[in-house]
Amino acid sequence: MTQPQIVLSGFGDESANDRTMDQQFSAMSAIGLRYMSIRFIDAGNGIKNVMSLDDAEIATVKQKLDEYGLKIATLGSPIGKAKLCDVDDGNGAPYKPFDAYLEEDVNRACDLAEAFETKLLRGFSFYHPKGSNLEDHYAQAVDHVGKIADVCKSRGLIFGLEVEANLIGQNGSVLARMHEAINNDALVTIFDGANIVMQGYTADQVYDQYVEMKPGLGWIHVKDFANPTPGQLIEHVDEETLKQFVPADIGDSGHLRIMKDLAEFMPTLHDRMTALGAPGVFADMEPHVRGGGQFGGFSGPDGMGVALRAFCKVCDEAGVGYHLRDFEDLKVDRGY
Repeated sequence: MTQPQIVLSGFGDESANDRTMDQQFSAMSAIGLRYMSIRFIDAGNGIKNVMSLDDAEIATVKQKLDEYGLKIATLGSPIGKAKLCDVDDGNGAPYKPFDAYLEEDVNRACDLAEAFETKLLRGFSFYHPKGSNLEDHYAQAVDHVGKIADVCKSRGLIFGLEVEANLIGQNGSVLARMHEAINNDALVTIFDGANIVMQGYTADQVYDQYVEMKPGLGWIHVKDFANPTPGQLIEHVDEETLKQFVPADIGDSGHLRIMKDLAEFMPTLHDRMTALGAPGVFADMEPHVRGGGQFGGFSGPDGMGVALRAFCKVCDEAGVGYHLRDFEDLKVDRGY
C-alpha cells in the first residue's frame, strides 16, 4: 500500500504584498501549491477578513481560484479568537455575548466554509483575562468550543482548534485535554510548533506536546521560531513584537523529529481526516518570516517560497511524501 502524502497548503495573505486575489493566487500557484487557506483578501473592494466578504466578492474569489487551479484547504476564520469575559485588559480581541456569537459569527463561518467548498474551519480556544489563571476559565472555554463543534457537526464541517499563546489552549497539553473533554468527532486540533516554542518551551517540550495532541490531531501549521531564551517560560507573549520567525529547517521547534514521527503516523491520520471528508492531512504554511502579530503575519512571495522549500527539505529527510505542481499537472490543465 502506498504511504499517504501530506497535502501542502498555505495562507494566501502571507504571500501577497497588497493581499489582492491575483497576488495571492499567483504566489500560491507559482510555488507549486494546489491548495491555500483564505483569511484576509482584497476581492476588489479593499482588504477584508474572509468573514466580511459579501456574496459578490465570494463569487469573484471562487472564479479567480478556478483560473489559477486552486482550491481552499481551510477557512482561516478568527472564530474563538475572542474574549471569554467583557473586561478591558489591553487585549484587542473582541467580546460578544456567546449566544449571539454562536448564532451570528459561528454560523457565518460555516456558511463561508460551505461557499468555498472546504470541510475545515480553523479556530481558537478563547482568551481568558490577561493575568488570570486559565484554569479558572477552562470550563467556560470547553463549553464554548464544544458548542461550536456541535454547530460544525450539524453542518457536516470540522472545527480545527489551533494551539496558540495567551489563549486557553495555549499549549498542547491543555488543547489535548480540551479535545478529550469535548469528545466530538467534529473537533480536531492543529499543531503549530512556533506558537508553542515562542512561549519559552524547549524542543523536547514541543515534541512532548505534539505527542499529547496526536489523539485529536487534524492538521498542522508550518512555522518556526528562533527562541532567544529557550527554557524560560513567558507568562504572556507580546505577539506584536515578535520578529524571530524562521523557516522550519532552522528553528527551535524540532520539526525534523516531529515529521519523522508523523511519517509513521500518517496512515492513521490520513484515514481519520479523509473519513471526515477532508482530501487528506494538510500542512498549512503560515511562516511569518517577515513578522507576525495577533491576527496574522507576513512572509511575502519570496518568503513563502523560502519557507516552503525549507519545509520540503525537512519532509524529504523525514520520509514524508508531498506533491508540488509539475509538468504532468500542466498537461492535465491543458487537456492533454
